[in-house]
Amino acid sequence: MTAPQAPDDAPPTSMTHRQILQAMSGLMAGMFVAILAGTVVSNALPTIIADLGASQSSYTWVVTAELLAMTATVPLWGKLSDLFNKKLLLQLSLGMFVVGSLLAGFSHGVGLLIFSRVVQGIGAGGLTALAQVVMASVIPPRQLGKYAGIFGAVFAVGTVAGPLVGGVLVDTSWLGWRWCFFIGVPFALLAIALLQRTLRLPTTRRTVRIDWLGAFLIVAGVCALLIWVTLAGNRFDWASWQTGALAGGGVLLLIAAVLVEARTAEPVIPLTIFRNRTVTLTTVASLLVGVAMFGGTVFLSQYFQVSLGKSPTVAGLMSLPMILGLLVSSTVAGQVISRTGKWKRYLVAGAVVMTAGLALLSTIDADTHFGLLSLYMAVLGIGVGMLMQNLVLAAQNDVPAAELGAATSVLSFFRSMGGTIGTSVLGAILANRVTSEMTKGLREAGVTASTGEGSAESSVPDMATLPAPMRSVVEHAYGVATADLFLVATPFALLALVAVVFLKEKPLKTTSGMERLAEESGEASAAPAGKGPAAPVG
Repeated sequence: MTAPQAPDDAPPTSMTHRQILQAMSGLMAGMFVAILAGTVVSNALPTIIADLGASQSSYTWVVTAELLAMTATVPLWGKLSDLFNKKLLLQLSLGMFVVGSLLAGFSHGVGLLIFSRVVQGIGAGGLTALAQVVMASVIPPRQLGKYAGIFGAVFAVGTVAGPLVGGVLVDTSWLGWRWCFFIGVPFALLAIALLQRTLRLPTTRRTVRIDWLGAFLIVAGVCALLIWVTLAGNRFDWASWQTGALAGGGVLLLIAAVLVEARTAEPVIPLTIFRNRTVTLTTVASLLVGVAMFGGTVFLSQYFQVSLGKSPTVAGLMSLPMILGLLVSSTVAGQVISRTGKWKRYLVAGAVVMTAGLALLSTIDADTHFGLLSLYMAVLGIGVGMLMQNLVLAAQNDVPAAELGAATSVLSFFRSMGGTIGTSVLGAILANRVTSEMTKGLREAGVTASTGEGSAESSVPDMATLPAPMRSVVEHAYGVATADLFLVATPFALLALVAVVFLKEKPLKTTSGMERLAEESGEASAAPAGKGPAAPVG
């Protein structure tokens, strides 16, 4: 493979604090858009699904479609960032997000809405992978904590403002839920302009070979498995020919992908990075965190509105304790890590606290006091805040700069895949438990209920139109079912703790990704003049 050449018009590999802040302005605007996309819709989904006359499985699909597309494309974006201009790729991902948002806003059927979420997911996959790669390129691992507050603030504002704005839009008759998708468009366009103006990264010229076959096999295999997990137990039985076709086909495609990746010169996911113990363990932990956190919390808004009977706006306010816990813990932990250089203890503590938070939330029901619920959510947020971003930091610190994009995208890929699997499986558990609890409740009330497809039990109810006795049955059913989700998610958080405990703490590097890449490129160029090729780093 041809060694990278020195960039023609690159900025200095070392950037001042002011230059970093300027470069991060467009990056944070892009991250705000990606965060807003998920949060602004969360409180509107019950209204959207009811307005379109869709079912509980459609509710899950609207969430899963974006996660599925994001999951499948994150490794591709990450690999492309190692080969092409990162700024251009960021702008392209934002452009795809704009297209998906407009399609979603104009949707008049759940089919087009789900497709638009796929387009949004592809754009979000680029933002998810590239934002962290760019940050690692311009900021040394030891200094990343200083900027964690900025990232945390953007995350908090997007997460807190999203549900509130979404709730207000849904509750405002002359706007409606479609504006939940339109509202992100101007922010995405602003992010594109800011990136063009402020972000300057060195562009290396190198021989590029894109592993199209490997990319196709990975995307096809992951999609087949995730579609199977989403539909099994709902559209068809777990033990059926559809299961054999989707699961078996997905496994065969991924086996073929591994064979291709092991032989190609430019693999989408370099298998050699898994020889690195830190990358392997943080990848496993990221997968489990995705299952535990995203799988459980994605249905909290539905619990607030259906089980507790709150409006979309109030439901947005009710998520504040978890978000504030996440913001405070991520900011404080980041600052302390930058000052001390020690990071493992915060990963372990985060995994312990996250496990405790999920276990506490497994005790909720339709009558849980909001004060107690707030405490449980804050505990979960504190744990996630210490854990999630620092897993990426540990991995980025322990790989060569030339593999930053691949390593970062692998972690994002497995975290997203865990979230997709968790959302799909736990969504199926929720639907089945809600159906059984409602059937039981109606039977006790002397009403014979039909549980077939298309019945009331298979649809997300409009609580405003239900009579009081029926509303009580529905509230209880969703309260019990939501608690079950957190109970199922708790063991996954415990397994993430086990993975984190086995991590080996290594000193944080004090040079940025750009500086490390320049050093590695210099070593590679100097190798022919010495006794042999330079030894691989990491």
